[in-house]
Amino acid sequence: MDSQNIRENSGRPFLVNDTDGYHDVILNEKTIIRVLKRYTDFYLIGSGAQGVVMSALDVVTNERVAIKKLTRPFSNPTHAKRAYREFEIMNLMDHPNIIRLLNAFTPQNSLDEFDDLYLVMELMNASLCQVTAMDLDHERLSFLLYQMLCGVNYMHKASIVHRDLKPSNIVVNYQCRLKILDFGLARNVEDENILKTPYVVTRYYRAPEVILGIPYKENVDVWAIGCIFAELLTRKVFFPGNDYIDQWTKIVDGLGSPDNDFTKLLTPEVRNYIGKLPYVATRDWKEIFPDSIFPKNINDRLNAENARDLISRMLVLNPFQRITVSDALKFPYVSLWYDENEVDGPPPPPYIDPDHSPDLSLEQWRELLFKQIKDYENTHDIFGVQSNPVPNEMSEDENSC
Repeated sequence: MDSQNIRENSGRPFLVNDTDGYHDVILNEKTIIRVLKRYTDFYLIGSGAQGVVMSALDVVTNERVAIKKLTRPFSNPTHAKRAYREFEIMNLMDHPNIIRLLNAFTPQNSLDEFDDLYLVMELMNASLCQVTAMDLDHERLSFLLYQMLCGVNYMHKASIVHRDLKPSNIVVNYQCRLKILDFGLARNVEDENILKTPYVVTRYYRAPEVILGIPYKENVDVWAIGCIFAELLTRKVFFPGNDYIDQWTKIVDGLGSPDNDFTKLLTPEVRNYIGKLPYVATRDWKEIFPDSIFPKNINDRLNAENARDLISRMLVLNPFQRITVSDALKFPYVSLWYDENEVDGPPPPPYIDPDHSPDLSLEQWRELLFKQIKDYENTHDIFGVQSNPVPNEMSEDENSC
């Protein structure tokens, strides 16, 4: 790396090797990224097992954006598969409550070199993790819940199940506008191989049917939304299990033991295990969610009774008795926000997962993703030569969360 090209850092990211439409950016001593020149003024937002996320200024649109670099997407077939799904599904989505893909690129030009993938998205102000600590009134609670349901309803219309809904995968801005992100575990629910990955959904938000190995469908997402809503109400994780067995114990302690209709769904081995556990009586929903945890009632729709009624239909052990997203949107607590374009708009194009039996190899996933990202680059103005500014949703106003 040519040290003569390094700018003064002063604790901020700095640039090197400014050539060929890309520049290298040193975020810190461990992180160097190679991105399009249109992106500058970087701030590191966070990093994890799946990637590093930073904010940047898009000088073409004069808007700040979020850029995610997927970390080691080709270290194994599972990571490659998740990288493919995240890009492909996000590229299909077009809904106000789904994070919008603004750009995508790789600085590598050949399959042999291909090792980096960058996804450029709308930049929001916070994740729902930060919102769970806030003192929210019914208006904001119901609006956040409505938007979660709208985003998931849009996915379910295309038979896509998210499978990893949790506060850190949901972001908001100062106007309480909410968007769902991170589609690495999303899957077409009609795929017969969907049960190959039973440990989907972060443990705290994992539905009973996933924990106990029952075939699952879209309403695993409904259970997760119910857990998130409970967390917004109580300001703490509602079922904080230490492992998958303890997770089931926490659910039973909170809601009561399952009935015979539920246990009939289990395999003989699991049914035998569940039958040996101490019986826990079913609790009244007013005991589980007492009036004291709810904010002050606003009107005949935004009140504790309606909120409790809705969450009681979500946190149902039996997946066949759990409410659907489309039905939940009709409940008084959220239906006051109804917008035809958000609820009944056209679904996304169908997503067909290429992961058929036998499983694809790492190199096959890599080749698939390289083809898709290059097709995207060839059909989009990734350098911003023809781009126009997009509306800004970031400014704070009096209706903030």
